[in-house]
Amino acid sequence: MTVTLDQLQAFVATAESGSFSAAGRVLRKAQSAISTQVSNLEDDLGIELFSRQGRNPVLTPAGERLLAEARVVLDRREHLIGVAASFTAHVEHRLVVAVDELYPEKPLAALFADFAAHFPHVELELLFPMMEDVSRLVLDGKADIGVMWRQEILPAEIGFHTLGWVPLQLVCGKNHPLANGAIDFEELKRHRQLMVAVRSEGPEKQRLRTAAEVWWVESHWVILQLVRQGIGWALVPDHIIENSPVREDLVIPPLRFDGADWPVALEMVWHKQRPSGPAARWLRERFAAMRISGLPG
Repeated sequence: MTVTLDQLQAFVATAESGSFSAAGRVLRKAQSAISTQVSNLEDDLGIELFSRQGRNPVLTPAGERLLAEARVVLDRREHLIGVAASFTAHVEHRLVVAVDELYPEKPLAALFADFAAHFPHVELELLFPMMEDVSRLVLDGKADIGVMWRQEILPAEIGFHTLGWVPLQLVCGKNHPLANGAIDFEELKRHRQLMVAVRSEGPEKQRLRTAAEVWWVESHWVILQLVRQGIGWALVPDHIIENSPVREDLVIPPLRFDGADWPVALEMVWHKQRPSGPAARWLRERFAAMRISGLPG
């Protein structure tokens, strides 16, 4: 049994256009050539794909079923050609991007939707580590691009670009002692603080620590679930609080010592000594262009 791509193309074009002549115009071939290719395909498969009793060919039940398969084969052919073209253009076949949860999800999703349209054949891996873990992945070559909150000290091999600022809000549960009114800074020290954890030990881990007692958690989303239970208070990004399923059970108490939130700077990082291909360069340019709107007070 011999089935060619030209036969499948003629079959699909006939089914989609409604006639052999219309398929010929689509494929820029003679009607007789299209009809012959479809007939040969039917002979090779041993199945009638079209009923020819009327003026125009009509798909048989077998033809309807095999049409979907033919489309898959032709689609994979186009995919193969696209992947080959990417290699010719020296486009990376795979990228790893590490993004801190501080970066809002909506602009991130919009950016990667655009990336998928521009680089449909690049395999992407998205990691969501915390703080210094991002720069460590980039430094070790396990991530091509990182987005993280600003580190006071970065390794010399790491390049960076400030993307903007993300405000953090002090939040607690409705039944927590801090939920009863305006609070002083000294009160924070007396209650357990829930903080995002990193797997590497460094100065950034302790930067926003205020309380004597701390629980470390690897997710802001889980932190809010714990805050809801009254286990402690936390500093959490606005966008995570707003989109949390437990938002109605949380309180953002007024502060006597500060009338604003805690803004945290976000930075994009990359390894200076590793060359970037077209896809990585595109991503870096887009991240830099999509400024986060929050500004420090």
